[in-house]
Amino acid sequence: MILDSVEAKRGHFVGRVWRPDVRGPALVAMRDGRLFDITSRQTPTMRDLLEQDDPVSVADSAAGEDLGSLEEIAANSTEGAAGDRVHLLAPCDLQAVKACGVTFARSMIERVIEEKAAGDAAKAAAVRERVGAIIGESLRNLVPGSPEAANVKQALIEEGVWSQYLEVGIGPDAEVFTKSQPMSAVGWGAAVGLHPVSQWNNPEPEVVLAVDSRGRVKGATLGNDVNLRDVEGRSALLLGKAKDNNASCAIGPFIRLFDDSYGMDDVRNAELQLLVEGEDAFVLRGSSSMREISRDPLDLVAQTLGRHHQYPDGFVLFLGTLFAPIEDRDAPGQGFTHKTGDIVSISNDRLGVLKNTVRLSTECPEWSFGTAALMRNLAARGLL
Repeated sequence: MILDSVEAKRGHFVGRVWRPDVRGPALVAMRDGRLFDITSRQTPTMRDLLEQDDPVSVADSAAGEDLGSLEEIAANSTEGAAGDRVHLLAPCDLQAVKACGVTFARSMIERVIEEKAAGDAAKAAAVRERVGAIIGESLRNLVPGSPEAANVKQALIEEGVWSQYLEVGIGPDAEVFTKSQPMSAVGWGAAVGLHPVSQWNNPEPEVVLAVDSRGRVKGATLGNDVNLRDVEGRSALLLGKAKDNNASCAIGPFIRLFDDSYGMDDVRNAELQLLVEGEDAFVLRGSSSMREISRDPLDLVAQTLGRHHQYPDGFVLFLGTLFAPIEDRDAPGQGFTHKTGDIVSISNDRLGVLKNTVRLSTECPEWSFGTAALMRNLAARGLL
């Protein structure tokens, strides 16, 4: 099930599908379990819908063409089944895809461990024990940028375990980076990619905010900020290689627009569940609670957009994750890493389920439909 039936009726869910008959994407709204094409000259893209002062009313008032039931279209969207049938895409299009890192104390410790282990999974357990003994639970309720945080920073420096990850975790400035390019994210059912150089990696279940060009948060969805722990652990300067690869960013299934039934406080209280099911019968379960985030989501939005940086097409923003797997999958002390064929399901009772199959980036379909292709397609359809 992609969406809870009760939430599907209560909320306003919008997304994107690929329509083979027009050789391009369409904007869709969920109505009574069916997807309606609401693409128009007023809102030819998701970017244009989210720029509206009241996107809920615009989506509701559009007549729309019935494209089929969610179940039918979802069945067409799984890996290998898409192609010439209507299938789900990532719900964003022209927006920049940004992400925040090290926003949770527990995952912050894991980033320190990655760095101290220099990307070597075999060394991580020993480093984890040493760092944990020094830091303990002292960072959990620490407010980033506060005088108390400055005191902790000095103590950690004196202990010789200060890290650039702790700097962005408890310092005044958040880590905000470009996760992937506009139009490059994959949606529900698609293959999600790992760079073939990586031997130590994991999924990252996150809430993703949909923000317009004026910094107004218009809705939220789910995302998998695929993480290559060994690549980034070798050097933070390899962040681009660790994060931005073919099919390495999954977003979906839909954007839930903010309305009377769902808003920022629901984001702040969101509980995410993760399920990884391997072809080797391995099963990993995890969770991430937004209640434990160190920085408020609106602070992260403000650190992303302002007089210092504009986004005329808006952006989607990954908020970070509490999840950092340490369970051994194969040899003791090696921790968790993906294997191709893993099925990753990220779920939240208010936002639905984002499901993808893990492949190498070199095995995933190449990204070929970019911004230029979208503009030419919309123009040919008389939508521009």
